[in-house]
Amino acid sequence: MHILIAPNAFKNSLNATEVAEAIGAGLQQSKLTCSLDYFPIADGGDGTAGLIVEKHRGANIAIGAHDALGRNIETRFALIDNGNTGVIELADASGIRWIPPHELDPLHTTTYGTGELIKGALDKGVSKIIMGIGGSATVDGGTGILRSLGVRFLNNEMEALEGLPASLVNLASIDLSGLDKRILNCEVIILCDVENKLLGETGAAKVFAPQKGASPKAVQELENALTKFRDVTLSETGLDMSSVRHGGAAGGVAAGLSVFCNAKLVNGINYFLNITGFDEALKKADVVITGEGSIDVQTLHGKGPYGVAVRAKEKNIPVIGLAGKVPITADLELGKYFDVLLSISNEPFDIAAAMHLTKDNLRRTAKSIGDLLALKITV
Repeated sequence: MHILIAPNAFKNSLNATEVAEAIGAGLQQSKLTCSLDYFPIADGGDGTAGLIVEKHRGANIAIGAHDALGRNIETRFALIDNGNTGVIELADASGIRWIPPHELDPLHTTTYGTGELIKGALDKGVSKIIMGIGGSATVDGGTGILRSLGVRFLNNEMEALEGLPASLVNLASIDLSGLDKRILNCEVIILCDVENKLLGETGAAKVFAPQKGASPKAVQELENALTKFRDVTLSETGLDMSSVRHGGAAGGVAAGLSVFCNAKLVNGINYFLNITGFDEALKKADVVITGEGSIDVQTLHGKGPYGVAVRAKEKNIPVIGLAGKVPITADLELGKYFDVLLSISNEPFDIAAAMHLTKDNLRRTAKSIGDLLALKITV
């Protein structure tokens, strides 16, 4: 039996490679005689760029930039395809991992540093940029990136706004004359792991800002700021960024870059599986094991395990899904893609304890899966 292990990260616990290794270790401890192929996945979330670079044996380029609060950091972008394509992880500059919890402030955190990574890639002469935009500390509509690339956001007195994104409520016009024209001659592809649009009840501010430290009052201020950004952009370009599918990803970065940089927004997991050669790995598989921290009906809206399961089921390959949390009752839609869906939790724990035990729980569950598969074979 050949098993393809293709999990996403278990957020705030293990990255995708660590999850795959834990599952593999459990299978190797089981009674099952099998061969294993490790294929950690990502769907646009934090860690996507690193996995793409690893699959393509790309080169990481060190660069100085600013974090979401404007502090100097040492970070990186990467080059693949003989230096023709830049691969950028928004979280490597503007990520929440750089900001202590007590300093989170999405009214004033920006993606300026990610713009510096983009400029670094452009300086290397790339013709394409692939961006993973998960894990941001920002809800700035991409205005930080655009400002870094030379765009000016002006008030009624034609003065550049300070204190973005909160100050976007005073936006009167957008000066594109200084925009780095190289970005318009570069294919920009953004891998998105959510379908949310920019505004409204399922938009960037109301859904994602609380996760980044915003109070209810700050959430409404951000909604107002992004609404003004949409209004002025629509007036000046004729393009409605609030209608863009995936536009709310990374606090609206997807919408902003779509409108001003002609960025192409794509389903993250499908693009990732295509660019990393997943279908080739799938050809040899008898069983696929995938997973992430939680698998439920939301998983069917383009999350990593769903993308894996769709391709496996097209080839009639059984799929086992592992997660820290799964629905208590069977779901018919999930059942179309996951032949078996298992929670790795063994006892009732609080979230912190469960996350601490993720590796052990994955290993134990995978061993049980292996033992069951061996029993099936030997009967």
